[in-house]
Amino acid sequence: MNLPGDKNIYFISDFHLGAPDHVSSLQRERIIVEFLDAIKNDTAELFIVGDMFDFWYEYRKVVPKGFVRLLGKLAELTDAGIPIHFFVGNHDMWMKDYFLQELNIPVYFHPEVFERGGKRFLIGHGDGLGPGDHGYKRLKKIFRNPFCQWLFGILPPMAGMGIANYMSRRSRVKTGATEEIFLGEDKEWLLIYCKEVLQKENFDFFVFGHRHLALDYRLSERSRYINLGDWIRYYTYAVFDGKDMVLRSFKGNNDKIIKNW
Repeated sequence: MNLPGDKNIYFISDFHLGAPDHVSSLQRERIIVEFLDAIKNDTAELFIVGDMFDFWYEYRKVVPKGFVRLLGKLAELTDAGIPIHFFVGNHDMWMKDYFLQELNIPVYFHPEVFERGGKRFLIGHGDGLGPGDHGYKRLKKIFRNPFCQWLFGILPPMAGMGIANYMSRRSRVKTGATEEIFLGEDKEWLLIYCKEVLQKENFDFFVFGHRHLALDYRLSERSRYINLGDWIRYYTYAVFDGKDMVLRSFKGNNDKIIKNW
């Protein structure tokens, strides 16, 4: 896919809509919609790289309440012919076919390879990749198990959503301030993962979310790791113009972006 000269590809992730409360989430949702309005005329393609919601579960006849502004805006973009791709994150891994049927947005459950403008991209949310974090990796296998998902689905939505929100709050408390600190090359597990992949196969850009740290890191002369940060503190996104990728903040927090190149 070659981009027209006046079009860009955009990458965003980690909105966590629904958290920590309705008022904060609604304010954040309005900012995201404002951003999508601002870019819609020059967007060739949009990648949403996970954790759009703090929790999402598609019951057979029920979807979570709320988020109508964002979902409506995404429908407007796809109706206008703008391709959108969605990668599930660890908070919204229980996606099924709602996005594809209602919004014409394909949903990906694993990192995928894309080629745009002669550049190769490896794109995914990032959870469970790299060394360590074995507890979460075991938990992810349980959560992704179809039988476990069915068991959760037979709970009344009020009970299921209550359990999910409690677990999400615990996860944020456990992570704490570490999300705001670059841990170094030997401890940033997504960076380690990218280096391991590069030993076998070349990519120009590794694009992940999950880490909640806006990071643009050069891995080699022709390869970079981009972490998209979040829309809780940084309001960051990446834009590819057909030749190069730039990480920016929609709300002027560019000084928070960590660059190593």
